[in-house]
Amino acid sequence: MNPKTKINHQIRAKELRVITDTGEVLGVLSLSEALAKADSLGLDLIEISPNAEPPVAKIMDYGKFQYQQSKKQKEAKARTHVTETKSLQVKIGTSEHDLELKAKNASKWLKEGHRVKIDLFLVGRSKYADMGFKRERLDRILTLISEEYRLQGEPLKSPKGLSVTLERASKK
Repeated sequence: MNPKTKINHQIRAKELRVITDTGEVLGVLSLSEALAKADSLGLDLIEISPNAEPPVAKIMDYGKFQYQQSKKQKEAKARTHVTETKSLQVKIGTSEHDLELKAKNASKWLKEGHRVKIDLFLVGRSKYADMGFKRERLDRILTLISEEYRLQGEPLKSPKGLSVTLERASKK
């Protein structure tokens, strides 16, 4: 429910475009005429679109209006999907089996629509190894991922080693 929704005497516009709860358009009325019409029907005058010229108001029960608004908000919230960035750490000496398990997790997360950040964790002398060697190690896990993905950018040097972020390939 929008806290700025004005009802009845809170409305300040001189003229309003008035609609009934059944959808019938009553046209442009003065505020006093619109209030009198709503009062005669035993309903409230609710300002629906305050920025329109003239503002749009609807004659309906305020409780019903609040219920409809909360229902719309719940539906909108249910449709939204929060994308997280999941993280995987891989070391240079990680075994094939462990890489397969990590790739399986990455595939699952990509399928759910999340981003996956893969960090190639470098320790000791491996930090100073040839960049081609590091990329080859990173490619080992990337080839095992079954879900279609695209790289969000080139593999970047990070304080711990090398990192790359994957996103699900857009469906066409």
